[in-house]
Amino acid sequence: MAKKGNRVQVIMECTEHKNSGLPGTSRYITTKNKKNTSERLELKKFNAIMKKMTVHKEIK
Repeated sequence: MAKKGNRVQVIMECTEHKNSGLPGTSRYITTKNKKNTSERLELKKFNAIMKKMTVHKEIK
């Protein structure tokens, strides 16, 4: 049986890549505690297409 809790799965998408006009997308899937962090996440992650660290924001 699955655990019930405050952790939810969220999708992170690169903001710099979206604005650059390059083809493709850079997305990561991670989890967050909904009770502790109610606002949207914003993390620096590696973008393989642009080959550098960029800011990824939660989209869902």
